Amino acid sequence: MPTDNRILISGSSIAGLTLAHWLARYGFRPTVVERAPALRSGGNGVDLRGRAIEVAERMGIMEHVRAAATDVLGIRFVDAGDRDVVRVGTRVDDSVEIMRGDLVALLRAAAGDGVEYVLGDSVTALRQDEDGVDVTFEHGPDRRFGLVIGADGMHSNVRRLAFGPESRFLRFKGHYFAFADADPALGENRWVTMYNLPGRMAGIYRSGNHDRAKAYFIFRSEERVAFDHRDVGQQKRLISDAFAADSSWRTADLLATALADPDFYFDALSQVRMESWSTGRVALVGDAAHCASPASGAGAELALVGAYRLAVELAAADGDHALAFGRYRQGHRALVEQKQRIGFNIGLMVPRSRSARWLRNALFRLPLMRIAAAAERLADRGGAREPLPGHPDAPAQAA
Repeated sequence: MPTDNRILISGSSIAGLTLAHWLARYGFRPTVVERAPALRSGGNGVDLRGRAIEVAERMGIMEHVRAAATDVLGIRFVDAGDRDVVRVGTRVDDSVEIMRGDLVALLRAAAGDGVEYVLGDSVTALRQDEDGVDVTFEHGPDRRFGLVIGADGMHSNVRRLAFGPESRFLRFKGHYFAFADADPALGENRWVTMYNLPGRMAGIYRSGNHDRAKAYFIFRSEERVAFDHRDVGQQKRLISDAFAADSSWRTADLLATALADPDFYFDALSQVRMESWSTGRVALVGDAAHCASPASGAGAELALVGAYRLAVELAAADGDHALAFGRYRQGHRALVEQKQRIGFNIGLMVPRSRSARWLRNALFRLPLMRIAAAAERLADRGGAREPLPGHPDAPAQAA
């Protein structure tokens, strides 16, 4: 174990809290810095499957994850009169869906008292040398850490400071999306309801065992739209401009409730592509390193598995962070590449034209689509059989 085992983690979502948990259990001294004044409680539904479930089991939280899981049965595509066009079941035995805020709360509880939290602050400068990293914060005093890990999402501040501007790493996927709280009465209980216009989708996610529902909006754009990812007012105007003229289905009511939500979220559908996730004593994990986009449905899986791998490799490397970072990348790269191949998922959700929408609906009625979905799940299970590093009893003995 290195003499100076203080590690700064920027970001308190799934990847950051998972990493903090395992680092603390292996005897490191993690500090989590979060720009928000409190740990974020909102967000959409996320899937845990394959090796992510194994990580959650090793953390001792899987029973609680299942207890807090959503009970959504699938997706119903509807016409302007809210009549079913086709229904597609999405529940599978080897996957658990949970609201992001619920998972974050479980991870925070699992991290325990061995983690220091600095809320309402962010990193503004990093200065590395052979022995550590001097960190300047926006509000707090400068501090020195052995390592710095960016777990601060697709628009990672740590990545920008250590690797360069995000334009070098973000790959735009031709769509913009938003989600926010919605009136549950606008959607059918235990279903995701989706309504399509050419190049656009409005939908509502309603879990029967949650009081709130989530509104979803996606629209195609051949060109990038300039916006500030911290200017929520500007983002609301972009969604309003894309959907305000639509009076069909329940779009107007759904848009009104979404725009009233102070936790409204908007972004470009993008992926993060990087050859290396580390430079010197700074590394990245989760979306900061390899965002696969919401179209993949794999963000939570990649965050949990990647954070666990990184912590195990740091513990095994006995202070050699360069060795640990290399092994982390080597062990995690195959899963990332698999999940970043999103294929035609987004085209099925947001058909480009009326004829493409008709073809999508026709395909979903065929047994062929169910066979293809089963094959995809089988491929995921096959990858999940690859062993994770470390033994589940080892962290408990170290602690």
